[in-house]
Amino acid sequence: MSGQGREPDSEERARSGAARGNEPVARGRVTVRGERPYDVVIGPGAQAELGVVLAGTPRAAVVHAPPLAALAGAAVETLQTAGVAAEAVVVPDGEAAKTAEVAAGAWEEFGRLGLTRSDAVVGVGGGAVTDLAGFLAATWVRGVRVVHLPTSLLGMVDAAVGGKTGINTGAGKNLVGAFHPPAAVLADTDVLPGLPEAEFRSGLAEVVKCGFIADGAILDLLDADPTGRRDTAELIERAVRVKADAVGEDLLDTGVREFLNYGHTLAHAIERVEDFGWRHGEAVAVGLVFAAELAGRAGLLSRAEVARHRELVAAMGLPTRYDGDWARLQSVMRVDKKARGASLRFVVLDGLGNPRILTDPDQAWLDAAWAAVSARPTPTASEETA
Repeated sequence: MSGQGREPDSEERARSGAARGNEPVARGRVTVRGERPYDVVIGPGAQAELGVVLAGTPRAAVVHAPPLAALAGAAVETLQTAGVAAEAVVVPDGEAAKTAEVAAGAWEEFGRLGLTRSDAVVGVGGGAVTDLAGFLAATWVRGVRVVHLPTSLLGMVDAAVGGKTGINTGAGKNLVGAFHPPAAVLADTDVLPGLPEAEFRSGLAEVVKCGFIADGAILDLLDADPTGRRDTAELIERAVRVKADAVGEDLLDTGVREFLNYGHTLAHAIERVEDFGWRHGEAVAVGLVFAAELAGRAGLLSRAEVARHRELVAAMGLPTRYDGDWARLQSVMRVDKKARGASLRFVVLDGLGNPRILTDPDQAWLDAAWAAVSARPTPTASEETA
């Protein structure tokens, strides 16, 4: 991986994997192809590879939110042991970190630390922190390396992988950002047992999305265990492979990568309307059911396929309905990243595993899909004319 830190050899991998016993810990590795390929390492103790990935790097800034000070401290210690001068940079927790003001403060910290193009940024946290850390790395001195240590299921399968970085504005989510692939993603599954159940379920929404658009085995695994706890490592690796395939072919999101946005057009609008009070995965869950209903109205999905969306999402403990202002949601969706000019575009399925773009769907289809996910009762004809 030229310019991105050297690839660890087999001896180093074994050494870094043996932290808790005599035998190396098994970890999955998914390579994201492209101009600057990188590995996503999945498994227990994956953070131990941080020092190998950034070996020879003079300095590193470890970006994290306050609740993850201990994990960030361990990352700093790992780097310092590897000869990297590392310091922590603290940012707010959650979506509050993804603002221009927070980014400006972090840039000032990078200046104080003397970060140059030979140095690196490490993002430790959930999707919001890795989004911000990637954006900071993309923009500081026009680009330094970034390594992500996602600490949530959502971060491992989605936010940390693919090179999309961004911050939010008053106009919407992730509207300011850059494409900046990481040097590596270290998905340490040791952190997942301590993750709150609601956060774990939120991450599963991105996993089941990958099942609907590309990998039916994911759906089968979740049918067998909707909690996702039994087959967590396999689910993560399968979801990452779906994303890696799309990103490797289409980094800049102009073709097949768009299909990863299945369920996200409505989801991002819900997040914006709720001022990010809803978890991303919860909003995606409603968005998946909405997109399935829309495809059903368009004649692309059978009623059984539409029902499978709702039933599986519900079995996973995720919401399938939302109480919101439909007119306002439509207005917000029109400034979504997937919109083109005045056209409203949705990723839908033309049969399970076969995503496509539906542009400017009939308003009656949209209204019917909304009625299917709205928590508000649909007015009867007599009520509408009263």
